[in-house]
Formats: sequence, C-alpha cells, structure tokens
Amino acid sequence: MTKVFIDGSAGTTGLRIHERLSKRRDIRLLILPETLRKDTEARRRMLNQADIAFLCLPDKAAVEAANLVENPDTAVIDTSTAHRTADGWVYGFPELSAEHRRAIQSGKRVANPGCHASGFISAVYPLVSNGLVPADFPLTAYSLTGYSGGGKSLIAEYEDPNRDPRHESHRIYSLGLNHKHLPEMQKLCGLKNPPVFSPVLGDFYAGMATTVLLPGFDAKQVWQCLSDHYAGQRIVTVAHFGGDESVIYADTLAGKDTLRIQVSGGERQTMVTALFDNLGKGACGAAIQNMNLLLGLDETTGLQV
Repeated sequence: MTKVFIDGSAGTTGLRIHERLSKRRDIRLLILPETLRKDTEARRRMLNQADIAFLCLPDKAAVEAANLVENPDTAVIDTSTAHRTADGWVYGFPELSAEHRRAIQSGKRVANPGCHASGFISAVYPLVSNGLVPADFPLTAYSLTGYSGGGKSLIAEYEDPNRDPRHESHRIYSLGLNHKHLPEMQKLCGLKNPPVFSPVLGDFYAGMATTVLLPGFDAKQVWQCLSDHYAGQRIVTVAHFGGDESVIYADTLAGKDTLRIQVSGGERQTMVTALFDNLGKGACGAAIQNMNLLLGLDETTGLQV
C-alpha cells in the first residue's frame, strides 16, 4: 500500500484529506501521536518514510516542512500558498494542458492550487493561451465562497449561535486588492498585470462561484474556446451555453470534486463563472486528484464526481 503522511492533519484541509484517505484500501496513513504532532524530528521521520506527503500548514511552516524531506522517493503535495509560484514546483491543475498533466505525473513537488485561483485560472488560462484574450487585457473578477475555506476559527465564528448578526449578509474582504492568490493567477495565466479581484464571503458552508467579466467579447466565442479546451475532461467541464437556469447558485457543486464553467452574455458582454466546492476542486479534492496522478492511478479514484 502507498504510505501517506499528512503534516498538519488537525486543520480543515488536513482533516478532510485524512477522512477521505482513511476509507481507501490502497492507502496506509502514517499517524503521529498527538504529543508529537509538532515535534520536528518526529515529523521529519514520517515525511521521509512516506511515499506521498501532504503539507496542510501555514506558508512558513510548509516551507520548513518541505526542507525536512530528504528522501528522493517522497513526493510532496503542498496545499499552502508557499510554493505555487516557486521554481522547482509543479502547479497542480492537470486540466490546463497535457504538459501540466505530464509534469504532475512525473513530479516530486506539487503545489496545490488556491481555491479562488482555481476558478479564475480555469476560465482565463484557455482564453489567453488560445489568443482570444490578450495577456495585457485589464481583467476583473469576483468570487463568492462558503465560509469553510477560512478554517476552524472562521467556521466556529459563522456557526456560533451568538454570532455577529451581520454574518447573515455577504461580506467583501481583501479590500486592498492584494489577495494572496493573485500571484498564481497572474503567473499561470501569463498575464502582464494582476487582475482586479474581489473575494466575497457568504453565509453558507461550502461552494464557490468565481466570475470573470469580459466586456467587449462575444460570449459564444468564449464558450466555444472553453468547450474545445476542456473537451474530454472528466473533472472540469463546460456547461452548454447559458447554463440550465437563469440564475447561478454558488453552492451548486458543494460536496463534489468537479468544476463546471458556465458562460453567459451576448455579442459584446461576457461573464464566465466557475462553479465548484472550495474544499473539493478548490482544496482537498484537487490534492487527492494530484496524488492519484503521481501514483499512476485513475485521477478520479476516491473523488466525488
């Protein structure tokens, strides 16, 4: 069986990955006693015994953990922001291109994408790489997310019966327009400038709707480009033009590990929305998909598709 160690298994992402992998018969989880969870030498031993090591840690701790790995056979999947634009690390979004998929399959250091970034990049990468949207186009996007992506403290805050009544309303954050996912959005899409990006937190547990606005673009051309790019993919798909309903709900794919792109608009105005679960294709599901590819397994093994 494949030996897997989750460094940071007490956090939301780590707990979710542990829960999923514990049900698989092809995986043996390496577990540290609670008393040794923060012991550096104990973690070092586990990291180097593992075939696959998941880093579910804050950025600084993820860098330190990656440096503890000395076994050349240990593959590392980092779910933090720390390595998403770093040299020597593969960006873990296999649907972007055949080259991205091969790099993951043959890599030993995989940076799991950010949740908001996954939605933005899924929509923008094909449009830029196929020449429909110029690399210097001033892109604008917003992303509505469930509160589970904020970790234990935010989940507790939102589920507290005595919470701030304002939590019933959506809240816009990162008002300095410097969200931590911007570097990967810009680099992976080959943009000359970062997009103007506004994240929005909603009063629902899971789900995400990341929307990119494209003034001056024909919606059917955009839809065709995205449909052609993702043809044959099983996890990332494109809905028929205009979608199934006249409205979009951000929690449509909550509980799933898939991502669906919907294109709306007309000849001169286009809106592209990526729907997915912030803890699915936006975090844990993507991490397990990347693990499957590293192991040469069907990428959907253990996923909710």
